[in-house]
Amino acid sequence: MDEPFSALDAITRDEMNLVLMQMWEEHHRTALFVTHSIREAVYLSDRVLVMSRRPGRIIEDIRIPFARPRGLEIGETPEFNEICGYLRSKIEHVPH
Repeated sequence: MDEPFSALDAITRDEMNLVLMQMWEEHHRTALFVTHSIREAVYLSDRVLVMSRRPGRIIEDIRIPFARPRGLEIGETPEFNEICGYLRSKIEHVPH
């Protein structure tokens, strides 16, 4: 999925993230989800890949340590925010 929720307002986006998580709990299918939202990536994923600019190469590959199911409240935890900060630092230092 390539940024399927990018045009949504924040509340609707959260609702769609919950729906996607519920679908995963029910069907246990793998999805490749492309997003520019670090928080969305960490919330939805078991694994996050950070890519370089052109040519696109994977420069970081981290496992997300949070058990499923996950509620939106996980986004308020220090661990969640630490992972988001780490990913932001990787993105900010992506080679040109």
